[in-house]
Amino acid sequence: MPAGSLAGLRVLELSTVLAGPYCAMVLADLGADVIKVEPPEGDATRGYGPPWIGPAEPGGERVAAYFLSVNRNKRSIRLDVRRPEGREIVSRLIGRSDVLIENFRPGVLDRLGLSPADLAALNPALVQLSITGYG
Repeated sequence: MPAGSLAGLRVLELSTVLAGPYCAMVLADLGADVIKVEPPEGDATRGYGPPWIGPAEPGGERVAAYFLSVNRNKRSIRLDVRRPEGREIVSRLIGRSDVLIENFRPGVLDRLGLSPADLAALNPALVQLSITGYG
């Protein structure tokens, strides 16, 4: 399988639902290394079924086909970015990434200590992409 035209590009994804994950999916399909940060309980879209993939019996993990389709070719980590430990890990990932995709409501990143100026201090070359339906 060819590496893809974006091989070597690292993308950090802090998004959920459709626009952000779809954008990151396209980059991953083109060969970018995409790391998706999910909340501690996992991305809510894991439960957007049916259709489901996996067992339906009690205790079995089933995942929505929707989640799997827009998150293919990605790696993922569950972090609580509201906690200092989670922000520290995200900050280190930002320092090693080329692109950040996020779709928080306006002001959320600022409250987390990840304003555009903070991001630029962590990684001056970082391309910051915000996809939001709220302004």
